[in-house]
Amino acid sequence: MENATLDVYAPEERTPELLHRLTAVWEDSVQATHRFLSNEEIQKIKACVPQALSGISTLVAVEREPGRPVAFTGMDGARLEMLSVASAERGRGLGRRLIEAGIRNYGIREVTVNEQNPQAIGFYEHLGFRAYKRTDHDEQGNPYPLLYMRLT
Repeated sequence: MENATLDVYAPEERTPELLHRLTAVWEDSVQATHRFLSNEEIQKIKACVPQALSGISTLVAVEREPGRPVAFTGMDGARLEMLSVASAERGRGLGRRLIEAGIRNYGIREVTVNEQNPQAIGFYEHLGFRAYKRTDHDEQGNPYPLLYMRLT
């Protein structure tokens, strides 16, 4: 993770500009990894991302330059709620370092992942997470099966 810093953003530090940049990272990441979603569905979800980023209890971003995030995690208690890595940064260990920092510093033990995203499932399994529950629909009732995973 050379030339990159991990920054924790308290709620009062989450400016509209930062939320805009994080949302851009989210969209780029989803376009690269969530091929089962249509562009229309991605845009619909994107409209909710700034609010989710504002409200998440712990927000950690990787920045190569100050104020320029390239990856981030959002955590709530022991649950990883979101992980996004810009497509140009994939495969460089940023996601792994964010998850390892989340486990070490914030007690992350659980994550929910779309079953239709096999790369994410493999990534979390490689880090020691195992599925313990499956649903046929996502939390909004859409027909996207979810796997609930715990750190073993």
